[in-house]
Amino acid sequence: MDTTVQGFVRSQPNETLMRFAAGERARAPHGWMLDIGCGAGRNAVPLAREGWRVLGTDLSWPMLEAAAARRRTQDQDGRLHLALTPMGAVPARDRLFDLIIAHGIWNLAASVAEFRQAVAEAARVAAPGAGVFVLTFSRHTLPADLTPVNGEPYAYTEFSGQPQTFLTPSQLVDEMARAGFALDPAIPLEEHNRPPLGTVHAARTPVLLEAAFRLTA
Repeated sequence: MDTTVQGFVRSQPNETLMRFAAGERARAPHGWMLDIGCGAGRNAVPLAREGWRVLGTDLSWPMLEAAAARRRTQDQDGRLHLALTPMGAVPARDRLFDLIIAHGIWNLAASVAEFRQAVAEAARVAAPGAGVFVLTFSRHTLPADLTPVNGEPYAYTEFSGQPQTFLTPSQLVDEMARAGFALDPAIPLEEHNRPPLGTVHAARTPVLLEAAFRLTA
């Protein structure tokens, strides 16, 4: 197991997400949840234990193997299903999921087209009124004077050497609205890890946007 996967295996569930999911479970008629980019199952496995029927997707086979290993030891009721698939192609029927998680995955989109396809796919499989939990890279991770990849509004290579998506808070809200999602006050839009005004992190620590949305279209 490589060091990246090991790090995700050790990661604990997002506590804000767990609280949001608990509230959503009380209103979800069927309890189906989609974890896009589930990684090693840090959130998917605990949520399955809480009663959700979870589909976890990822494009990394080692990550899915780690999630499957965690499932064998922690999910005794078989509520977690795993699928090897990109973020823009969810193997599920329309309007199935009561809760969708995009935790550190949409920032991996290399272009605005890939990002919008992923968000549109989430909208396709979201049940009416479904909640969506988003954690993604903020534009404030990078110096203000950087320019994006040619022809792209949000993609920058300076963080990892590969094009990745970095959004301002207003850009995230606008992009979600394009697909029919509106901010939900259950989790106010916040930035985490933001350095003091006028500075950026010396280390490769991303500034993170965290928010809840709800399908209104």
